[in-house]
Amino acid sequence: MNIPFEKKVLANGLKVLVHKDTTTPMAAFNLLYDVGSKDEHPSHTGLAHLLEHLMFGGTRRFPDFDEVIEGAGGENNAFTNNDFTNYYLQMPKDRLELAFEVESDRMRNLVLSPKKVGIQKDVVIEEFKERYLNRPYGDVDLLLRPLCYTRHPYAWATIGKETAHIADMPIAEIKSFYNRYYRPDNAILAVAGPVEAEEVFALSEKWFGGIPAGGLSPRTLTPEPEQTEARRMEVVRDVPYSTLYKVYHIGERMSPDFYVFDLISDLFSNGKSSRFYVELVKKQRLFNELDAYVSADIEPGTFYIRGRLNEGVGYAEAEAALQAQIDTLATQLPPEHELEKIKNKLETALLFSNLKALDKATNLCYFELMGGAGNLSAEMEKYAAVDGRRMQAAVKRYLRDENATTLYYTAKS
Repeated sequence: MNIPFEKKVLANGLKVLVHKDTTTPMAAFNLLYDVGSKDEHPSHTGLAHLLEHLMFGGTRRFPDFDEVIEGAGGENNAFTNNDFTNYYLQMPKDRLELAFEVESDRMRNLVLSPKKVGIQKDVVIEEFKERYLNRPYGDVDLLLRPLCYTRHPYAWATIGKETAHIADMPIAEIKSFYNRYYRPDNAILAVAGPVEAEEVFALSEKWFGGIPAGGLSPRTLTPEPEQTEARRMEVVRDVPYSTLYKVYHIGERMSPDFYVFDLISDLFSNGKSSRFYVELVKKQRLFNELDAYVSADIEPGTFYIRGRLNEGVGYAEAEAALQAQIDTLATQLPPEHELEKIKNKLETALLFSNLKALDKATNLCYFELMGGAGNLSAEMEKYAAVDGRRMQAAVKRYLRDENATTLYYTAKS
């Protein structure tokens, strides 16, 4: 998988990446800011996500951002996570300059009036209630994060700890956050499509070059100490099935751990020929649904196992069966044909995740943030280097009871 690109860094620190893709008439424009919920104060959580909403509130020059983009035949959206905030657009190639014009304007001229802030606070609070408080299993992340993390700011979800943090957020705090992080030297821009690098560099200089750098100091986050004893919690909720969650601390996104555990998650739960499905869903009928996945956090992250128990199955029986599967991998090398199968599936998924121009622009920004956009093209090589012995070593090192956080999410009887 090779995704060629050209790169330029403006004098104010903005990193600009260009990938030429002539398979589409549309140009993809992705602007990533190196700020997420991990940069919030523990008493003002949800701020990064709230500001993402406010960024669509407009500037004096462009009071309705969506109307401007859609009127030019484009589309746009954004998302925030623990590590960064990402804004993306797709425009007809001949209207690409408009993307530079509007994005550069809202980088520094966002209107944060009491009325607009109040409206978006209400929107985010409703989102909080709908997705996290009133939906079955919605509060799992709110419960697991502070149980897994005792010091690191991954201890709260991107939406925030509670609705009161959003409702009581001072406008001064929002403006300070915006002025601090929404700067060119804290941003990465990638453009993909039927474009020439020099054209994109020229537009970047024209529209972003005059914005001063913010001079942001390197972040210093409190590291999460090593977990040395098992943590457990049980809650009772009005849900269809009791569900078992087990979470283990592992390494950061670009560490060898990630690639090993991403493949382990596929070996355990990707498809109806996976170990969990064959043994625990189909044969033993302990679970009706069972998944394993990695969090993919830039900082040291987590490996999750989530299983919805069948009627009459207890947690002790379910946990013992899961542990038996973990022990099997820890003591027996997986057959080569099984490794080859999951690597082939993963290679296909990687190719599809970098098929569209917008996907490539987004991923180039993401990998540039993590140390270099060139690493994107090396992803498959890193997965290919994982063998059974590395899987065994990782399971023995990390999938231990003292490194586990367990949530028993019990259905109300």
